[in-house]
Amino acid sequence: MVDGSHHKSVQKFAGSLNHAMLESNEALAAQTYVNDFGKPGFQDVTRCYIQQRYEGYTPENQETWQTLFDRQMEFLSKNASQTYLSGAKKINLSRDRVPPLSDINARLKPMTGWQSRAVAGYLPSKVFFACLARRDFPTTVVIRPKESIDYLPEPDIFHDVFGHVPLHADPTFADFLQTYGQAALTTDDPAETERLARLFWFTVEFGLIREGGTVKVYGSGLISSPGESRHSLSSDSVDRRPFNLEQVCDTAFEIDHFQPILYVLDSFDQLRDAMNTYSKRLLSKKGSPVPA
Repeated sequence: MVDGSHHKSVQKFAGSLNHAMLESNEALAAQTYVNDFGKPGFQDVTRCYIQQRYEGYTPENQETWQTLFDRQMEFLSKNASQTYLSGAKKINLSRDRVPPLSDINARLKPMTGWQSRAVAGYLPSKVFFACLARRDFPTTVVIRPKESIDYLPEPDIFHDVFGHVPLHADPTFADFLQTYGQAALTTDDPAETERLARLFWFTVEFGLIREGGTVKVYGSGLISSPGESRHSLSSDSVDRRPFNLEQVCDTAFEIDHFQPILYVLDSFDQLRDAMNTYSKRLLSKKGSPVPA
């Protein structure tokens, strides 16, 4: 995933992901291609994808998914964006089992063109952006161990599918996320890359939105985190600011504690339109044709 896009906690980590699922020649080849991506002959991002290998999930893995799903949905049913909740229903997100990505994609792709594509591990920023630009969401397929159900220092399938994917069923958010990926691919300026990372952090990962006069969560780091989701809405120590693209891009973040600053959208149209403006500015600076 993009640098800094996943939340880390100060709690002690216990256990580890089921990496046995990733011990295959296919996964090794994919990760090797990831490491060389962008070099001559290494421009095909689909070579970075792997199969989910569903048979690798253990009974404990399935129990972890069910526990997390039940605990979060009880809270999110009243406190998550209706766009998120609607998307979860549209892709048939269920407590019953860790979702097969093929089932998710069979529902998602006809709606917005997005797919969840399994990856073997960490993706450098340029690979991540290239995935988003083609409406592919790189998805971690392993799940956190039961003893670390409240904290994981790396992404897992609960964060990626439960947290991110329901919003991909919304056409407005889907357009925003693809435009983000396309824009991020156009720049090699470290300052712009940092600004884009901040935009991702304060929207896709830790965004809030006002719906019907009430602030709701939609960012995946909030959706998938029991502690952080509740803190984001109820804590007096959180500075909830109206969304402003320039202010967001100028705001630094830290990843080792609950977020003290969050930004509140008025609508997903606001986010899409701001991203379109930002993208045109980047293309103009680079001297590329600016879309109408």
